[in-house]
Amino acid sequence: MVSHLWAKVQGRYLRSAAHLLFTRPFAINTQNPFISFTFDDFPRSGLLTGGAILKRFGLAGTYYASFGLMGKQAPTGTIFLREDLQVLFEQGHELGCHTYDHYDSSETKTTAFEDSIIKNRRALRELCPEASLRTFSYPIGPPRAWTKRKIARHFACCRGGGQTFNVGTADLNYLSSYFLEKDRDNSEVVKNLIDENRRARGWLILTTHDICKDPTPFGCTPEFFEDVVQYAVSSGARILPVARALEVLSASGK
Repeated sequence: MVSHLWAKVQGRYLRSAAHLLFTRPFAINTQNPFISFTFDDFPRSGLLTGGAILKRFGLAGTYYASFGLMGKQAPTGTIFLREDLQVLFEQGHELGCHTYDHYDSSETKTTAFEDSIIKNRRALRELCPEASLRTFSYPIGPPRAWTKRKIARHFACCRGGGQTFNVGTADLNYLSSYFLEKDRDNSEVVKNLIDENRRARGWLILTTHDICKDPTPFGCTPEFFEDVVQYAVSSGARILPVARALEVLSASGK
């Protein structure tokens, strides 16, 4: 009982510290809402099925890769293969960083975490010398405060969770996102959030993992995902990968 309570207190502290410390304020000032679709871990189905759905609507997403998982079986399904990188770039998607080792952002020491980021970048350079990792997604949990501070210099922005959208003044070191699998049995919840984002003229980052008929607990079905994509398009939002959305929003705020 004591250990359970301590874990809750520790978790609350980590979440609060991640939001409050070492922020990089970014004013979202746009007449149009923005939406980005992102995939953590980069399971193959996220690209081959989810990416195909985005392509039908003329859209592209952001895939956060841990090269140490490449070709392996993970809790989120079969992870991307080397040849999938060519498909990703040909379809105009963005490749982001998720550490090489898929380290838990809460549990890993800052030095090891940063080393894993550098190792991930090196692995990409060996496979695709012309490519780069401009944005980051924290794996598993919220980052340690010093980790958040240390890795900010490596990326244009870093993304967490939070189940909300970004509006007003956002934190480029810890952007909020909404995990679709949390409500994969009720698309109306997601649609309501898309409507809220439209009214607020915010930036909604929608996140998931695998996209398949029998998804893991961390993914969703193609039917659900397509329904959400179609509704996002109908909302009138500009739908762009994370790095590109940040570029456009930065220009509009000047």
